[in-house]
Amino acid sequence: MTCQTVKISDIIIPKYHGIFNNKNVRHIILTSGRAGTKSSYAAIRSDYQIVSDPHGSVVVLRKHHNKLRKTVYKEMIRGIGRLKIRKSAFVITKSPMEIRYKKTGATIYFSGSDGIDDTKGIIDEGKPIKLVVIDEATEFFEYGGGEEELANIEATFIRGNTSGFQIIYLYNPPKNPNAEINQWCKKMEQRPDCIHIHTDYRDVPEEWLGKDLIESAELMKELDEKQYNWIWLGLPTGVDELIYYMFSAEKYVYNAEDYPDEEKKAIGEIGIGVDYGQKNPTVYEAFGIDYQRQVLRGLDEYYYSGRDEGKQKSPSEYAQDMKDFCDRLEKEYDRVVSYIFIDPSAAGLIEEIRRVIPYVPVFPAQNDVKLGISRLQKLFSFMKIMISSKQPMLIKELGLYQYDEKSIKRGVEVPVKENDHCCDGSRYLCMGMWNLIKYMLPPIERGDSD
Repeated sequence: MTCQTVKISDIIIPKYHGIFNNKNVRHIILTSGRAGTKSSYAAIRSDYQIVSDPHGSVVVLRKHHNKLRKTVYKEMIRGIGRLKIRKSAFVITKSPMEIRYKKTGATIYFSGSDGIDDTKGIIDEGKPIKLVVIDEATEFFEYGGGEEELANIEATFIRGNTSGFQIIYLYNPPKNPNAEINQWCKKMEQRPDCIHIHTDYRDVPEEWLGKDLIESAELMKELDEKQYNWIWLGLPTGVDELIYYMFSAEKYVYNAEDYPDEEKKAIGEIGIGVDYGQKNPTVYEAFGIDYQRQVLRGLDEYYYSGRDEGKQKSPSEYAQDMKDFCDRLEKEYDRVVSYIFIDPSAAGLIEEIRRVIPYVPVFPAQNDVKLGISRLQKLFSFMKIMISSKQPMLIKELGLYQYDEKSIKRGVEVPVKENDHCCDGSRYLCMGMWNLIKYMLPPIERGDSD
């Protein structure tokens, strides 16, 4: 036997019971906040499709092919286990990404829309595509034309189907209620062949989620209700132009002069994030892990603008300034700096600092802007970061750094390249030390998925 008996109603949430076998609906839009189980449903429905229908296959699409493996592909494999089917009943490959049911040859194909011309060639008249899953549908609307692209995908795969063809769209609604995908969803809701179901963690049995997840949600609700409404409930809350809208000096800034020497002994690893510029400012932002208070504590700042000072500095001069900065931190905290993370475009500065301070590990910073901002926002939301009065330019920028208004209207959050030098340095530091910092957060918040 390749499988055990399992009731579908036992492995999907009640809100989805009515759509699982509904062949009268062509378009199914599933939106949610975090832990709304929409991806889990799509995986179970896809796996069930290829084992129950010998003449129907599945295509799973994201905008970009390279994002599939770590997300929906893994979820589809987990779905096999939830259906209590042995993996040996399938041929599961990574290149190309496919899940094929051995008994019938029905297959789940994975493709990016960027390679959809290649995908057209997989259509088998004997096993037409009966189900299309569009993962992270917001990605199709980032640069406009999303509605037309989704219509073209439908036209591509509906061929060869006389009945039972469906498309499932998965996404977390953007903050902006006027975002293009939110408007598209409202339009789709008017169609008789479309159903839209929105879920959040409260629709899911508690035993599926676990105590840690629920406690994390409730803690965010208490500390930052706006983030809670968007992240956990999936509600379009509106986009604050300010990126770190939750920051206030009263709440997050401490007076360095009042910081007791005995508490400085609780500072563990010290890291420095560096944003480099010639005409633009060069910034060093120093933070330490405060194990006593369980926060990422800002310690000190270096800020030099060649444009404002009327004199440019060479990489070797900045490297000497870094050594002086590190010496000052070592003297104050009786600890050698653990890490330096530098703007990856500043290759010359990286080499100079490595030469001048060979005993401190120096790394090109990870420059994933969206992820870095998300992690810093998370630290602020859970009050796991403090800023020192010795970081005046960072304090200033946190109150000014904002998203581009035009990008907000598209449902995309693109930072304006202004008032960002200290914020970038802090983001580099956060990314570089994340594996140490994240343990101060609730367990469910230590990853990056929503």
